[in-house]
Amino acid sequence: MILKLKDAIEKIDQDMVREWVEDLVLANTFLGLRFQEVILMKIASEQHAEYRLATPEVESRGIDSYIGERPISIKPITYKTKDMLIEKIEAEIIYYEKNQMVSHLNMIFNNRPFLVSKR
Repeated sequence: MILKLKDAIEKIDQDMVREWVEDLVLANTFLGLRFQEVILMKIASEQHAEYRLATPEVESRGIDSYIGERPISIKPITYKTKDMLIEKIEAEIIYYEKNQMVSHLNMIFNNRPFLVSKR
C-alpha cells in the first residue's frame, strides 16, 4: 500500500495540480455560489421574505445565509455522502443537485423536493 501511495505521489505534476485547482475554484466554488444565489432567491420569494448572505465570521460556523432571520446552509447533495466532512451546523440545510444540462436545480427544502429553473 505504501508503494502504491509513493507511486501515486510521484505522478503528481504541475499540470495535474493546475487542473485540480481550476476545477475546485472555477467549476465547484464559482458555480456553487451562483446556485446558492438562485436557491435563496427562489425560497425567499416563495416565503415573501428577504435573504442576505452571512458574514465571514458566521460563515465559518457553516451558515451561508439567512432567509428572514432563519440561518440557512446550502450544500450539494453529495455533501450527505461525505460523513467525515459533515460538521455540526446550527442552521437549516438545503441540499441541491444540478443536472447535466445545468438548466435546472433539484433542491430539497423542508424535506420536500423543489425544481428551481436557472434561466
